[in-house]
Amino acid sequence: MPETTPIPEPPSLPFIGHLNEIDRVLPVRAFAALADKYGEIFRLRFPGRHLVVTSSHRLVNELCDEKRFLKIPRGALEQIRNGVHDGLFTARIEEPNWGIAHRVLMPAFGPMSIRNMFDEMHEVATQLAMKWARYGPNSPIEVAEDFTRLALDTLALCSMGYRFNSYYTQDLHPFVEAMGDFLTQCGRRVNRPMPSWFYRNEDAKYWKDIEVLRQTADDVLRERKRNRSDRKDLLNAMLNGVDPKTGQHMSDSSITDNLITFLVAGHETTSGTLSFAFYELLKHPDAYRKAQEEVDAVIGKGPITVDHMSKLPYINAVLRETLRVDAPISQFVVTPHEDTLLAGKYPVAKHEPISLFLKRSHLDPAVYGDDALEFKPERMLDEPFNKLPKNAWKPFGNGLRGCIGRPFAWQEATLAMAMLLQNFNFVLDDPSYSLALKQTLTLKPTNFRMRATLRDGMTPGMLESRLAGKPLPVETVNGHASKEVTPSINSESAKPMTILYGSNSGTCEALAQRVASDASRQGFKASKLDILDTGNGNLPKGQPVVIITASYEGQPPDNASHFVSWVENIKEKTMLDGVHYTVFGVGHHDWVQTFHRIPKLVDAKLEEAGATRIANIGLTDVGAGDAFVDFESWEDDVFWPALKKQYGLSTGEEEALQGASLNVSITSPRTSTLRQDVMEGLVIEARTLTAEGEPVKKHMEIALPSDQTYRAGDYLAVLPINPKQIVERAMRRFHLPWDAHITIGSDGMTSLPTNTSLPAHSILGAYVELSQPATRRNLSTLAQAATEAEEKKALEKLANDSYEEVSAKRISVLDLMEKYTSVDLPLGAFFAMLPPMRVRQYSISSSPLWNPSHVTLTFSILEAPSKSGQGVHVGVASSYLASLAAGDKLHVAVRPSHAAFHLPQDVEKTPVICIGAGTGLAPFRGFMQERAAMIAAGRRLAPAMLFVGCREPGRDDLYADELAAWEKAGAVTVRRAYSRTPEASTARAAKYVQEALRAADDEVTPLWRDGAKLYICGSRAVGEGVKAVVVELAKREAHRSDGKVVTDEQATKWWEGLRNTRYATDVFD
Repeated sequence: MPETTPIPEPPSLPFIGHLNEIDRVLPVRAFAALADKYGEIFRLRFPGRHLVVTSSHRLVNELCDEKRFLKIPRGALEQIRNGVHDGLFTARIEEPNWGIAHRVLMPAFGPMSIRNMFDEMHEVATQLAMKWARYGPNSPIEVAEDFTRLALDTLALCSMGYRFNSYYTQDLHPFVEAMGDFLTQCGRRVNRPMPSWFYRNEDAKYWKDIEVLRQTADDVLRERKRNRSDRKDLLNAMLNGVDPKTGQHMSDSSITDNLITFLVAGHETTSGTLSFAFYELLKHPDAYRKAQEEVDAVIGKGPITVDHMSKLPYINAVLRETLRVDAPISQFVVTPHEDTLLAGKYPVAKHEPISLFLKRSHLDPAVYGDDALEFKPERMLDEPFNKLPKNAWKPFGNGLRGCIGRPFAWQEATLAMAMLLQNFNFVLDDPSYSLALKQTLTLKPTNFRMRATLRDGMTPGMLESRLAGKPLPVETVNGHASKEVTPSINSESAKPMTILYGSNSGTCEALAQRVASDASRQGFKASKLDILDTGNGNLPKGQPVVIITASYEGQPPDNASHFVSWVENIKEKTMLDGVHYTVFGVGHHDWVQTFHRIPKLVDAKLEEAGATRIANIGLTDVGAGDAFVDFESWEDDVFWPALKKQYGLSTGEEEALQGASLNVSITSPRTSTLRQDVMEGLVIEARTLTAEGEPVKKHMEIALPSDQTYRAGDYLAVLPINPKQIVERAMRRFHLPWDAHITIGSDGMTSLPTNTSLPAHSILGAYVELSQPATRRNLSTLAQAATEAEEKKALEKLANDSYEEVSAKRISVLDLMEKYTSVDLPLGAFFAMLPPMRVRQYSISSSPLWNPSHVTLTFSILEAPSKSGQGVHVGVASSYLASLAAGDKLHVAVRPSHAAFHLPQDVEKTPVICIGAGTGLAPFRGFMQERAAMIAAGRRLAPAMLFVGCREPGRDDLYADELAAWEKAGAVTVRRAYSRTPEASTARAAKYVQEALRAADDEVTPLWRDGAKLYICGSRAVGEGVKAVVVELAKREAHRSDGKVVTDEQATKWWEGLRNTRYATDVFD
């Protein structure tokens, strides 16, 4: 007998086993977390049943051997049998109706039959395209919902000649609603922890839904039998077909079962695939561009035909890669014919259910490499796809029980993608959206919305003609301008202007809003203010186009990546003739190699493509803290003078106070409002980590919104509220009672809530940055508003010769108004000076293997004497977080970190070296927590070292007990550097982490040789210190091993070349 290995299991509870491990709303999340924790195989036990789950390619490949294993309907499929009995999807293989239906229907899914369905597929896809065209570019599209309508209407029309007409009615057909509820309940019935009588109301609805499904299908069948036709569809195939093996026809009951089966199985998977595909394309601009370029090259501007379907290899690759990364069917189940061993060592019993968990086997680094988690359609082009190991890609199931409708779904999805990419450009409605899942029978994105803009200057009428293959009508193209702004001057005399921004943190968006607000006083009107991606292939001519964008480690912001990919790949040197543009760029000096890369690239590429630069590029460094000052200087000295020269326009009245277009009235009613780019989280725990007398560092546990997921190393974006003491200062300065309400009216663009009454303290607390340093323009406005001559003179001096004092001391508008009491500034002008409140990002300090729906933060509280000399400077976000306690709610969103700043995929083989100081430990706590969970589940991991810097043991040695326990378990080796007491350091009296790294050369160098990945998190000083030590060690190793003399310059160049491949940084100040 070969030696066997027990299949690992999570700890279980009496009676209910592992039911508590499963998330009832999103079970796949729990399965994924367990697979990450326990590795390629584990067993779950539930009342009356158990399940083995496999997640590696080698086990899935073995389980696809139909001589040893048989697919069976288990779990949710058993519940679906109540509605569709022995239909193709849910039948047991020994049931005769399955064999009859399968043999009758195989010819109906042959190539010619599918080809003949193209025209009806095209008709329904046209209905979708026309709906989106008429929506216009400002209306968010509910992607999964509209693709569900597409798939359902296509299936109903092509399979049975039935029209649900989903795009022509507000409410969905009762069949559709019943089907959705039925599928949801099928998933939930599997994991019920309570006796069935507890769910009698849900069960009553479940059986009622089944009745609706069967009644609708029976009606369609009866109608066809009464009115016979020669349609070449699936319904006629079932009515007229004869089983070649038995000579039998399908029974009416079996036809009804399979009509419902087609609609249930087909619409769910295709709509999910299309939704995931568009999500991935929108998150991967280069793939989006290549797909669209292929459509343009193959189809052009003419009608799409069935012959085009076989000529789109990149679209094919996109669909294949989508089904690898985001398979709507996350698993299927087989059972062994007899007792057997998996991988020669894991014993499983005869008929024991075994899940092939595609959500993880499709991401196996043994097949797809270290970048297995990344979406790369190139790996799914025909040649590499055909070289994949057997059974590495199984989204359509396996063998005899594989999906019979695959050719139908493929043609439908290819047609829809081609039609939409040919005629529209798309942007995410919320550029910061991260994939959130909804699970019924299948997986789909939830809360995924995008906006669609017609390409080529088309109108909906022109699109209708193109899709019908008719000549385009002659129309005046007056495309739907995004986010139009009503100017405060006569629009007939104002010159239109387009303002586009690329922004992750909100800084560039705030600068763009300033241009829009200032435009009316300069003789312009902001006809469009929107994200930069809406300019993808769509820049207006004959008007100024203002582009304001940031650069993040040399990469574009989330809402500018498609635009950047487009301009980088423009081939025609005259494509942008007639476009007049200027660029303002924001960057951070920490990323020296890529400082301002994106704005400079956009500026250069637009000129290369024939556009005319109307004002020289402006640049600022947010690391220096003067972004708004630099921007206003560029506006006043470069931008507006250049536009006046180009267009010959005069400005409005110079003496007008900044922000006079905001009108504020004070009232008493109470109401509330919420920001939409973040969602509500709940504080579970908050505690202090440091000893009394030390700078305060805190730990906070937060329950995420229900559909949010994360990876160790990601960020949590927090929308803060200004400290109460600062809000109180502003209320006092404007003589506002604490219960005052204000209503803001604006005839220009503003980020403030307008035309609604809100508490004054809510506006001051939640919507504006009160501590932002005053700009020169702010000072000039305050000087105008000062009534005392001495104060006016002092403010004018600060605005000019003494401005460095304001900048260096970070003196705010509020500080100045408190000091210069004669300033009589309207509240509206004050609001207009202030940037909108922006989110702050914190590294998540936990792992989803600890809790997939909770995160922890580790943060310092910033509180120090103000540089302005007026009181104490309090960090906005840290003080806000510090004020929260268990039970409090806050607005948060998970933001993915750089792809390189996560644990390696192959944790068994790739060592890890982490270096952090202070709260820079945060992401590494998550890393080590994840490794500890894996080790506790029985996995063997490559070594990990953690270098931690703090002041003194027992004082600010964060998570010391946890790290000690994880070190004892073998998850990590910890080396500490104490700056106050270096003699206590565990790394040869090291004072700082870089010294500890140098002292551990004999441990670190072997790990590096073995392919270790290195991570750095902390201040710029930490990053530079580590870099210097690495360069030193690299030179020493080169001389020791090869006798080479390497210069500092060579070693530094080598190190920079490894960024985001062998090492990753998260540096902050």
